[in-house]
Amino acid sequence: MTSDPFADRKNEIRKAAHAARKDQADKDGLSKRITDRVMGLPEYQAAKCVMWYVDVRDEARTRHALPAAVAGDQQIVIPYCVDGELELFLLESMDELEVGMYKILEPRADLREVASKRVDVKDLDLILVPGVTFDAEGGRTGHGKGYYDKLLENARPETPLIALAFECQMFDQIPMHDHDIYMDQVITETQAYQGKGRKA
Repeated sequence: MTSDPFADRKNEIRKAAHAARKDQADKDGLSKRITDRVMGLPEYQAAKCVMWYVDVRDEARTRHALPAAVAGDQQIVIPYCVDGELELFLLESMDELEVGMYKILEPRADLREVASKRVDVKDLDLILVPGVTFDAEGGRTGHGKGYYDKLLENARPETPLIALAFECQMFDQIPMHDHDIYMDQVITETQAYQGKGRKA
């Protein structure tokens, strides 16, 4: 079986980013700088409905910022995975989360079927996106499962996609296929990179 140089390069970058992210000191402090910057963005202030993510493993941490986000003026939505697809949940209190599979904080099972808690991706005015690696043009790689790619394909074209990352996750260039989605911005603890977005 021949190897795919494109996939090999992506995996190589992923591996380097995972290692750098794992070794990153003061994840809480750096994450606070990142989330503070995000919440100060004009795009964030203007949005009525914002999709956050709940951090897992060594991702830029959002869970410390979520209570303040929920208490703010925006509707806050978080994704959770069902059969390989991301579903969207309207989060109105941190008490609505519980530790689920893989020790990830997720919406409580008894609330998931409540009609008023379900949100359509077209209702999102701003989407905050995690990832493994990024570049200055907004190129992104995730974990390779494609969950976010499927979701972002169905978002409104004008909805900004803003990635949260540690500076150690930034690479010179991420290999991108024609169908891959670029971020509008990548916010780290030190920089705000203006990406190509979906106009690319």
